[in-house]
Amino acid sequence: MFLRCSCRKKDGKEHRYWSIVENKRVGDGRVVQRHVLYLGEINSTQELAWRKSIEVFQDGQARPTTVALFPEDRCEALIPDESIVRVRLSELRLYRPRQWGACWLVVELWRELELDRFWGERLPTSRKGTRWGQVLLVLVAYRLIAPGSEWRLHREWFGRSALGDLLGADFSLADSHKLYACHDLLLQHKQALFNHLVGRWRDLFNLSFEVLLYDLTSTYFESNPPEDEKDKRRFGYSRDKRSDCVQVVIALIVTQQGFPLAYEVLAGNTADNTTLRGFLHKIESQYGKARRIWLMDRGIPTEEVLQEMRQADPPVNYLVGTPKGRLNRLEKLLLEKPWQNVRPGVEVKLLAQEGELYVLAQSNDRVQKERSIRRRQLKWLWARLKQLSAMTLTREQLLMKLGAAKQKTPSVWRLIEIEVDNQQPSFTYRLHREKLHSARRREGRYLLRTNLTETDPAKLWGFYLQLVAVEEAFKNLKGDLAIRPIFHQHEDRVEAHIFVSFLAYCLHVTLTERLRMLAPGLTARSVLEKFAAVQMIDVHLPTTDGREIILTRTTQPEPELRLLLNKLKLELPAQPRPKISAAQATSASAL
Repeated sequence: MFLRCSCRKKDGKEHRYWSIVENKRVGDGRVVQRHVLYLGEINSTQELAWRKSIEVFQDGQARPTTVALFPEDRCEALIPDESIVRVRLSELRLYRPRQWGACWLVVELWRELELDRFWGERLPTSRKGTRWGQVLLVLVAYRLIAPGSEWRLHREWFGRSALGDLLGADFSLADSHKLYACHDLLLQHKQALFNHLVGRWRDLFNLSFEVLLYDLTSTYFESNPPEDEKDKRRFGYSRDKRSDCVQVVIALIVTQQGFPLAYEVLAGNTADNTTLRGFLHKIESQYGKARRIWLMDRGIPTEEVLQEMRQADPPVNYLVGTPKGRLNRLEKLLLEKPWQNVRPGVEVKLLAQEGELYVLAQSNDRVQKERSIRRRQLKWLWARLKQLSAMTLTREQLLMKLGAAKQKTPSVWRLIEIEVDNQQPSFTYRLHREKLHSARRREGRYLLRTNLTETDPAKLWGFYLQLVAVEEAFKNLKGDLAIRPIFHQHEDRVEAHIFVSFLAYCLHVTLTERLRMLAPGLTARSVLEKFAAVQMIDVHLPTTDGREIILTRTTQPEPELRLLLNKLKLELPAQPRPKISAAQATSASAL
């Protein structure tokens, strides 16, 4: 194995991507290279750590040894013992191949967060023997490994997984009625779960919760609007571009590393700027008053809420992006201020005003990226307008094609002046140079607003960049964990479905933090896929006396997975002990 680097230029910037590659010799003597692990963009320190791990792993491999094989029919002569059992190797059978590795990893994460103890105290075994804590674990593991509907979990997924073997249970955990009924037991323990997880993450990773990121997203339902007016499923602004569907809004608070602190499910027509005040009180009542820094995007806080945050005791600190309209009002004042270098490639201008500090930040890398995107879109739009001007179209067709071009490139459409003739199917277009110059001046610039007036500008810029953590959380919820589609029809079970997804995200982010510390460059999804390659299978060996030896075995991990286990400091459990069945037929000798 070795590290391979590939370079790619994207949006005016060179990116270096790393992979672990293995040489394999094929039948004709050639050596082909197989990509084992994709690490993405890693720094030089992480690259050196991976090189050392590969060297140690390869040096620790067992050397080939020569072994002696004895014919089976001579075993009695070599080892005279009455306990010897003769097996019929020609009748060996394999049963029930099932996915084991990823399930085992999820169970390990569940126990690492002590969720087995937490839910064991709150979801005791029912009078009928239903172990609700294990049913919940099945739901969360399914959401993390192969998300889908509860019906699919019941019908096929559980039988193809080794969760029953890992938990010492049977198919009763996947009974469809129990899967749905489990949702009804969860929401009352939401606040207690938040407190438990914060404590575990503090113990495991020594996390601080001084900087909090707050944002909202929405998730839609392909169903008719509910008749109950109090139902949270409503039409509203859709971040998924599905304004034709009812939706709910999810408000989420995460730390700098992406660990969720709290979330809330709101009505689908909730305005963003009406949610912050409630969350401020919620966090203070749950975790006490402290000097926390809230990072938010523009559009979330109102002027009244920001005023309340400044006047609170102690003051609640915030750093928030501002709409571009405010940049227009402050542009003249900012022009008089000098640029300050806060880090290579990043400059800022500071403007103190009425107890707040406005920070105009400019990133050279961001300038190049936004400028490259704008040039590419403008080039396409200009070529498209040239094509339309040469086409023979009716006026209605022309307007429709112009509308389609506008929809594809809305950000650069305003940089071109287009005049359509009122009578004829023709139009003229020209570049609006003043707007283009204005757009060039603002590319790669952000206006931030904060009451941290004494904080280093470089630190403020670093804080604002961390807003990508909450965006990454939403991306994982909608992507890896597939929170949509939601099949439940009752509002309480809709919220419980989101609660299960939240629990799966907690395991996801715990694994991500482990990888960041021990195996940088890898994603949680890629690691789960590697572990999923380990299968469990039942080996049945019939004996000559009518019995059967049953060996439940897991497949041996591939070299890349052994490297991962070594990096993550994990050790696979011992293989299950073999079992031998009672005699079910007359022995062959008796016949």
